Amino acid sequence: MTQNEAKIFLSAQRGKTELSWFRSFHSFNFGSFQDPNKEHIGKLRVLNDNTLAAGCGMKMQVEKPTEVLILPLVGGIEFKNSVGYHDFLEAGKLQIFSAEAEKEYEVLNPYESELINYLEIWIEQENAIVASTTSATIDLEKQNELLLIFSSVQQNAFGYFGKYDSREEGIYQIKNACNCLYVFVIEGAFEVDNKLMEARDGLAIWNAEEIEFEALSNDAMLLIFEIPA
Repeated sequence: MTQNEAKIFLSAQRGKTELSWFRSFHSFNFGSFQDPNKEHIGKLRVLNDNTLAAGCGMKMQVEKPTEVLILPLVGGIEFKNSVGYHDFLEAGKLQIFSAEAEKEYEVLNPYESELINYLEIWIEQENAIVASTTSATIDLEKQNELLLIFSSVQQNAFGYFGKYDSREEGIYQIKNACNCLYVFVIEGAFEVDNKLMEARDGLAIWNAEEIEFEALSNDAMLLIFEIPA
């Protein structure tokens, strides 16, 4: 059996930024969290797992042209950006902000007493892009298949979401041999490329033609990103 070059990013070893009203776990180096073993993977620069208190907001700015993906996991969020876009996102809806350098966006918790949890993902672009905001709806009722939720033809980057029953298997075939993969488990457990992964673990894989995975729990959810290395 061919062994692919891989590196696991355990949930328990993520960096953390914590305030009284905001908490963020960082899969990669971010802000004041810097670790030589937590360098970003290819053009996937940020994967933050954020929790925001009721009535609070978090404003961010990108330094370079970036595809910003915001995925609510618990509760709904308000999303605003510096190009005038404003929307409310429920679980199952992905916001995609193609942000030019120095553009800002803000995530707000509209509830009076509930916490919200969302993923914040940055995929850096090599060339200048035109600012735009789009959204994708994820069919959470669809089981045991990978759903395309993001694609950038110019960047040759793709993102997939999958929700699986226990013992269901899947295969992902690489579209571009020069790309690498990053797999992130949202909920449950999987065996990915012969490695055990639990909730909020990540796995980077290089030089693979395809990867196999198997869900080890019911309603297990994962993301797969194929990005330039």
